[in-house]
Amino acid sequence: MSPVLVTGSAGFIGNHVALALLRRGVAVVGLDNMTPYYDVALKEARLARLRPFPGFTEARIDLADRAAVADLFHTHRFGRVVHLAAQAGVRYSLEHPAAYVDSNLVGFVNVLEGCRAVACAHLIYASTSSVYGASTAMPFSPHGGADHPMTLYAATKRANELMAHSYSHLFRIPVTGLRLFTVYGPWGRPDMALYKFAQAIVEGRPIEVYGEGRMQRDFTYIDDVVSAILALLDRPPAIDAAWTGAHPDPASSGVAPYRLYNVGSDRPVELMRYVRLLEEKLGMTADIRLLPIQPGDVPATWADIDDLARDIGYAPATPVEEGVARFVAWFKEYTAASQAG
Repeated sequence: MSPVLVTGSAGFIGNHVALALLRRGVAVVGLDNMTPYYDVALKEARLARLRPFPGFTEARIDLADRAAVADLFHTHRFGRVVHLAAQAGVRYSLEHPAAYVDSNLVGFVNVLEGCRAVACAHLIYASTSSVYGASTAMPFSPHGGADHPMTLYAATKRANELMAHSYSHLFRIPVTGLRLFTVYGPWGRPDMALYKFAQAIVEGRPIEVYGEGRMQRDFTYIDDVVSAILALLDRPPAIDAAWTGAHPDPASSGVAPYRLYNVGSDRPVELMRYVRLLEEKLGMTADIRLLPIQPGDVPATWADIDDLARDIGYAPATPVEEGVARFVAWFKEYTAASQAG
């Protein structure tokens, strides 16, 4: 059997997925170009978790390099692809739009082309809850609209969904898109709220809490996301035989082997509650600066996960209290090791 391609293998979610597959005895090719969007040392530390496995092959390739991506697919003939690489960050997109075009648009087309060339049996890719944008219909449902993104990042991810559907329809590639809701946990990115807050608190710096701390997020623990991806990997979608031809369901198409799912916790948490939990687990008090909501942010997110529960028995198992505690334990260990090194 051909290896599974995991793009973004040095990234937060991709690294966890690659590790879980390797632990199951599945061969993995991990693609990452090690972009210095944040400290590359953290990415190298993540990759160090994968390298001891004989089934791991590292590919340092830029997804925007069409020829290199095509060669990689030609060499390995991937039957399954988990595409998690992307230029992340909602606010970063306000100042660096070209990075999102190169990685999230050009790079995604190259992945789709690779899947088409080898007749890939299943492509899973990461979208985001940010595609819901200006919508206020809670909980967010993949069966509703997502046509008013608030940032370029969200727009590129919505474009990915549409691009994936077109390839699925034209070339009968089974494709599953995952709208991920505020994923957090050990080995998270330094630009994410939990890591930024923890680092500032231990260094005695103030933390900036936007939306006056009243924003709500459907925080989703990394292990719950990984469990969903692994469960879906061997369940490629099929064409919806019940479709009548009138109004295709945005979440299941009707003309293509295509599915869209929300992956969340179905438990919105106020941002200030998140901060208080972090203080409790660190045993420290934060110097909090309450600020207005930022451009591109939305007041709340909440995932409707009924489809995922029905199709794979998805049931988020990690309450935010436990998830924050696990993050803090890792954060202390990683920080100590970094300082010692």
